[in-house]
Amino acid sequence: MSVQTGRQQPDYRGSYHFSPKANWINDPNGLVHYDGEYHLFFQYHPFGTIWGPMHWGHAVSSDLVHWEELNIALVPDEHGAIFSGSAVVDWNNTSGFFSDGPGLVAVFTHHAETPGRPFIQHQSLAYSADRGRTWTKYEGNPVLRSEAPADFRDPKVFWHADTSSWVMILACGQVVKLFRSPDLKNWTESSSFGDGIGCHDGVWECPDLFPLAVDGDSSRIIWVMLVSVGAQPNLAEGSRTQYFTGNFDGRTFVPDEASRQIRWLDYGRDNYAGVSWSDVPAEDGRRLYIGWMSNWHYANQTPTEGWRGAMTIVRELTLETHGAQTVLVQRPTRELEERRRPLLELGRSSAEELNEALDKLAPRLPDGYEVTVRVPEGVSFGVRVKEGAGAADVKSGTLIGVDAAANTLYVDRTRSGVSDFHELFAGRHTAPLHDPVAESAGGALELRIFVDRSSVEVFAGDGKAAVTDLIFPRAGANGISVSADEAEEKEGAFAVEEFRLYAIGGEA
Repeated sequence: MSVQTGRQQPDYRGSYHFSPKANWINDPNGLVHYDGEYHLFFQYHPFGTIWGPMHWGHAVSSDLVHWEELNIALVPDEHGAIFSGSAVVDWNNTSGFFSDGPGLVAVFTHHAETPGRPFIQHQSLAYSADRGRTWTKYEGNPVLRSEAPADFRDPKVFWHADTSSWVMILACGQVVKLFRSPDLKNWTESSSFGDGIGCHDGVWECPDLFPLAVDGDSSRIIWVMLVSVGAQPNLAEGSRTQYFTGNFDGRTFVPDEASRQIRWLDYGRDNYAGVSWSDVPAEDGRRLYIGWMSNWHYANQTPTEGWRGAMTIVRELTLETHGAQTVLVQRPTRELEERRRPLLELGRSSAEELNEALDKLAPRLPDGYEVTVRVPEGVSFGVRVKEGAGAADVKSGTLIGVDAAANTLYVDRTRSGVSDFHELFAGRHTAPLHDPVAESAGGALELRIFVDRSSVEVFAGDGKAAVTDLIFPRAGANGISVSADEAEEKEGAFAVEEFRLYAIGGEA
């Protein structure tokens, strides 16, 4: 076992994950690219570390890895708090907000509460002519009113070129509704989706809708809809995100047969309310995604000090063929790969050889790193990260691995460290694996494990399975080791095909 000692108090702020300098954060909002910058707005409570009156916080990046936190963009007003929404570049000034050239328009939910009465949610606008540094709320707000007190929120807006109109997808209780507009100010409902399909374990939230080329073939376009599902106290999974595929003609989304089966974007507990960036340049062409790395079961109780909440790493979403199915695939962005530094690279090795090398590396192991490991088909194995001494000589740490018999990827955080802040935090979370032989050359399965001070994000089968989990290791627990099926180890048959470890963030 490799153990690094040092800090007496755990520092849970990620070394390469975005979190605010202070206070509370949840859903990503207003993801838009403009003038060389990626904008990340987010639900923000600037006066506390638990959920409170929502503002829009703001950060920008040129590379999707390094983020500069800016001033708060939107604050509550006479119409209510500023709930989730989106932002677009109004290239042709359809809104009439700009006197010279394009500008940014934010579309968001105003959430109003009056003592003794149900809340009301409306959709409103704000605009910026100075690259998002300052914002003016539209004097005609709200632009889309709800007809009755109900969930009516989280607008995601995009330009639909074939019908020359803006489209809004909006979460409305247990369905999403679609609206159209010529100018972002006047909206007409065109359709509804969700009755009798998908998971309805909780309220539907934070939808997204976008086209993707299947296997990179621009002649085969399928539309993807993301819908987050809120937590219910009696369901262990809590909040999570499902996806649908189908056709969209600018007015109506028609799901395909594959959407009759519930499909999850991520099988961990801590990837929620994620949406994609708008206006990524055509020459780039990627569909880029980020999620809130927490779960409504325990989001207000996680053991951080002075701040609470973070975002996942940015991921590229693609649609790829697997057998007779089209699968939504997610991979870490290339910008994150460009930041990493190699620490250890080994070819075919036994568990004993790997652990000897990891023991020697322990004094130089940073807080944030990536492990890439390739194993032969049909092999069960595990990688234990943030490892430390536990009670009764039982190893602590988070165990990530493959159960070959069940054909599943898993993350086991039952002994990951601090977990007593909520009864549903500790647990073992599994994702089904597609046939590893079909997915990887040479009959091997590859896992990419992104570890930070308080999180693990695991991608298997070249991104076809994902598990994202928060962890809160105790002070000094930063070791790493590899284990294999006991019978295989006794016979000396276990060996990984390749093992690589990269530092991400901090000094190696």
